Amino acid sequence: MPETGRPLDPYRSFNWRIVIGETPQAYFTACTDIGVSIDVINYREAGNRQVIRAIPGQVRYSPITMYYGLTASRDIFNWMMLGVEGRIERRNVSIVMVNSDGNDAPDAPKWNLDQAWVAAWHGAKLDALSPEIAIESITLVYERLSRG
Repeated sequence: MPETGRPLDPYRSFNWRIVIGETPQAYFTACTDIGVSIDVINYREAGNRQVIRAIPGQVRYSPITMYYGLTASRDIFNWMMLGVEGRIERRNVSIVMVNSDGNDAPDAPKWNLDQAWVAAWHGAKLDALSPEIAIESITLVYERLSRG
């Protein structure tokens, strides 16, 4: 619990890491679309024509796209290929914020994606005239989101 009157610095968006299964993956450059939404079911009660009520419907977790620099490692590609071959391998994935020194903090935000699997992979843009790093991306879908 923060001390009263003591300013808290927000976490920086560039200080985070990914853990897939039990293996830290340190080479991701961006992560987008962490989210959840609940469908709204509208209904009208009999005898009350003016009021439309709403109840919660199906829960939807947003697919998460992660970008990473192309390396010699084939771990992510092989995970994706299992799905292409019809053998989806679900893994638990965590997105963990780290403090400004790059170290884990006990109270740091952490998002857990349960039973995640690779739904899409996009190879790096290759351009002989560009000095940029080759960036690939994967999109993960998952069954449950929690925050640690």
